Amino acid sequence: MLVLPLALAACFGSDGDRPSLMEGGQAGGPQPFPDNFRTDALALMRAYLNNPVGVRDASMADPVEREIGGRQFYVSCLHFTPRETDGTYKAMRERAIVYVNGRADRVIDRANEICAGAVYAPFPELEKMTR
Repeated sequence: MLVLPLALAACFGSDGDRPSLMEGGQAGGPQPFPDNFRTDALALMRAYLNNPVGVRDASMADPVEREIGGRQFYVSCLHFTPRETDGTYKAMRERAIVYVNGRADRVIDRANEICAGAVYAPFPELEKMTR
């Protein structure tokens, strides 16, 4: 009798229906290619950056499959120089965007290993973002 409520409670997570990178979504199957990866990346970066205006030197690599948490996900790497809150520019940053079920899901800050060997192309849409 006491086991049923505990089992039911385990089915509900704090992220609602958002799949975990460990679970991988799609019942453990292969991930679909993110067809709208550029548009999705822009939407995610608009929320991720404190100030999306004034980004410089933006470039993006097309999504490739990478292993994260023991599962394969499509990952796209970004290079960009964001404008700081005081209006200055500091060092270029590298970030990885992870796509789950074909949609941009999260940004990984420490992307050196994940983005090793990425081939970048200009990403002017990131430089043209507004609030």
